[in-house]
Amino acid sequence: MIIEHAYAHVASYARDEWPWSVPCVRGLMAEGLRFTAPVTFLVGENGSGKSTLVEALAEGFGLDSWGGSHDWRYASHRPKSVLGERIRFDATPRGRRMLGSWAARKGFFLRAETALDALDREGFAPESVSHGEGFLAAFRGKFLQPGLYVMDEPEAALSFASCLELLGHLDQLVKNGGQVICATHSPLLTALPGADIIEVGEHGMRRLAWHELTLVDHWRRYLADPQSYLRHILV
Repeated sequence: MIIEHAYAHVASYARDEWPWSVPCVRGLMAEGLRFTAPVTFLVGENGSGKSTLVEALAEGFGLDSWGGSHDWRYASHRPKSVLGERIRFDATPRGRRMLGSWAARKGFFLRAETALDALDREGFAPESVSHGEGFLAAFRGKFLQPGLYVMDEPEAALSFASCLELLGHLDQLVKNGGQVICATHSPLLTALPGADIIEVGEHGMRRLAWHELTLVDHWRRYLADPQSYLRHILV
């Protein structure tokens, strides 16, 4: 483990203004977010705030909000988000060494919507390979050292088989001392044994087992009987 607890403090804020209007952000402000396993998945509907959380966590660790490795510090020239600049961590001894020294810090932030630019900057030449192959090249070439690896919907570019390969990379990464925080809609990824799963939504944040997840229930029902869903959508 690298970080054990994330938190943020603001003297005062307007609860009806973004990002403070997002329930999971208010939960972070009130109680913080504890990490209990080397891999943490954040799941929830679009707009639930999971991407806001992972971006802020990446920024708090010093990773560029646009995406990329620790080697590229703020390459996009984007300012930190109002939440990201307030994130603080309680860390393990190894994590404290990383937070105290830029040279010791290792990690990567992979976000689906900016991945092509980030991968190009990292030297993976995404124009010569498919989007998914570029993602896999990053996993193979950058997800190696002990550090903090933050991902926002990595499954967006991956096939079923490639998602399985990603799980193998994550398993090896944590065995090598890495820590992963991943926002996802994938029931395949969240099935990783030993992972901690946090569902975000109107309730804020809550820990659930894989079989309790709404997304797992919906996929089971849909695959068993697609028409039961499609009849409400197709006319």
